[in-house]
Amino acid sequence: MNKSLTYGLLLSILMVIAPHADHLPLWVSSLCVGLLLWRAYLTYTGSPLPKRWLLMLITVASIGSIVISFRTLFGREVGVTLLMLLATLKLMELRAARDAMVLIYLACFIIITNFFYSQSIPTALYLLATLMVIVTAWVHLQAQRITLMPRLRIAAVLLLQALPLTLILFILFPRVQGPLWGLPQDAYASSGLDDKMSPGSLSRLSLSEAVAFRVSYPDKIPRRDQMYWRGPVLWDFDGRTWTQGRTVLTITPKFTELDQPIDYVVTLEPHNKTWLFALDMPGKISLPATLSYDFQVLNKEPVNARLRYAARSNLVYHANLQEATRQIQRALQLPKQFNPRAQQLAAEWRAGSKDDADIVRTALSYFNKQAFVYTLEPPLLGINGIDDFLFTTKQGFCEHYASAFVFLMRAANVPARVVTGYLGGEFNDIGNYYIVRQSDAHAWAEVWLADHGWVRVDPTAAIAPERVQRGLSAAVSDNAALPFMARNPPQWLRNLRLNFDTLANQWNQWVLGYDTERQFAFLTRLGMESITWQKIAMDMVAGVGLVIALFALFMLRHLFVRQPDKVQAAWLKLCQKLAKAGLPRAAHEGAQDYAARIAAARPVLADAIRDLAARYSAFRYGTLNDEHAQREFLQRATALKI
Repeated sequence: MNKSLTYGLLLSILMVIAPHADHLPLWVSSLCVGLLLWRAYLTYTGSPLPKRWLLMLITVASIGSIVISFRTLFGREVGVTLLMLLATLKLMELRAARDAMVLIYLACFIIITNFFYSQSIPTALYLLATLMVIVTAWVHLQAQRITLMPRLRIAAVLLLQALPLTLILFILFPRVQGPLWGLPQDAYASSGLDDKMSPGSLSRLSLSEAVAFRVSYPDKIPRRDQMYWRGPVLWDFDGRTWTQGRTVLTITPKFTELDQPIDYVVTLEPHNKTWLFALDMPGKISLPATLSYDFQVLNKEPVNARLRYAARSNLVYHANLQEATRQIQRALQLPKQFNPRAQQLAAEWRAGSKDDADIVRTALSYFNKQAFVYTLEPPLLGINGIDDFLFTTKQGFCEHYASAFVFLMRAANVPARVVTGYLGGEFNDIGNYYIVRQSDAHAWAEVWLADHGWVRVDPTAAIAPERVQRGLSAAVSDNAALPFMARNPPQWLRNLRLNFDTLANQWNQWVLGYDTERQFAFLTRLGMESITWQKIAMDMVAGVGLVIALFALFMLRHLFVRQPDKVQAAWLKLCQKLAKAGLPRAAHEGAQDYAARIAAARPVLADAIRDLAARYSAFRYGTLNDEHAQREFLQRATALKI
């Protein structure tokens, strides 16, 4: 096997598996790199390939390691790992052209697996460069005598020729609802908020700069302290962790709109959960989603792809004024064996307050005056975590304050629950939309008050009002723990990030988000009427056929159009120059006779014109067909001065 071809295949496999190093176990990447280095060494030294029994032993050991690491032989991670190991092991038995073709096909297939994890613009550009390397290796396999630059040029031309077909298929290929085939559940990444909350869960999430969703407002924009994006509602507490428990879908929530309706459009990133995010309180949504009794907006399926929806919310509202008795009892449940000091404090508040609203005000005043600290790095808590937080450490993040507040309310016989979601967002004035990141994750409380229904109470606002009004970086004193871009970076760097996010948003909307609705809208603007799947399919086939026909005509044009003779064209141009100088060629005069007459009339041109005439005759009537000689003739004929 040609050494340079082997190195090209090694580079191809390395480039397609390199992005997977970030999310697969370290031993997988180490084994793949070790096999690639081993194959490169064998190629460099000319040593023989390893025996088949050794490769079989490595294969069996690899499969055993996969079973131990993943405890299954099915799923996304396992499938990707198997493909990577098979590709690198196949390099160890690379002997014939057939083996090289198998490796090229494997490399092309592994490219697709990278899109399981990221579909961003940098990922697409990197994989396009990877595809260029793979196609170059394929060209090398087909024509091993040509040098590197011609191979690269041919590969680039092939990819450029594929663009029209790709564009037609992208625009016209019928979009279907749901995937073309079933995928295992772990084929989709789970990110963002969870359906449970414990100390440290949101503070860890706040260190992520990943985008949760983007929001645009067609009309008016709410104030930042009104941008509470409602997500999972947590009811049950076991002494440490809050969980959703059973979500009630059989009871219809009762929602009274009072004022300030807000319309907005959300582009939600996939998070592999069913909930959607909406401003408090959600009223209308453009998707066939379900509104639970505690006002969670739930999609029918987990959000495994980017989702775009329009919604309307009311910022002033009454929610469930007539609450069901079993829901009230559920919002009062507590594990009595935990946090006795907090329960005693709540009992004192109950005894000294005239109503539930007074207890809420007392709790907020307590948080405000007891020197609590809002921090990303709170101390660890013991088995009575609420007591430790309220009376000892007094340092915590939003989940600590929401958890402690709801516990105190329930201990004081005030119905309460925890709500998680996001707060605020970063305004992108270039794209005119808000970016809500995972670092904007937040937790707050809701209490049920007679004549008011469920009322949002954010205890964080009593300790760190800057968190609500200006964002996380303004609220924490130890913002060195935040990602760099969340620490108020220089304006030029912020503008650079916003410009890139605008570009990424357009990519998401028009490339990744090109769904059925957008396809029909785009084709309608192109003038297509009465759009159906059959018509789209027929147009796609016609478009592909037209492009193939045009390429075929271009490639076979020499059969239909006589190619111009460069030598004859140069000779005729020289004759025209001589005619302008007063020495025209007669119609019956051959090249040699014409050159003899020119030599007699212009002795200074004798040698040059005889040489050109001789060369022209050899090209036209002889067997001379050398490209170098042809270029030299063209240069001399053009450079001859009359």
